[in-house]
Amino acid sequence: MSAIAEKLLEDALRLPDRDRADMAASLIGSLNRHFDEGAQAAWDLEIARRVAELDSHSVKPIPWPEARRMILDQPDGSPDS
Repeated sequence: MSAIAEKLLEDALRLPDRDRADMAASLIGSLNRHFDEGAQAAWDLEIARRVAELDSHSVKPIPWPEARRMILDQPDGSPDS
């Protein structure tokens, strides 16, 4: 990461949560210039499926700190190993 990017990140991390979330969404959106309708529809279905699982209590959510620890505890840092 360049020095300018590091400084921007440092400054951004001082922003309130909502501002950081908006900034993150804008940055991610700037990377998705070629919108894939099929991918969006697939994500919408997947999100709906997962919300239904949560609503029906057929799955138990894991708090982010615990999920992050589980991911980082993997030998190569990926959940698939």
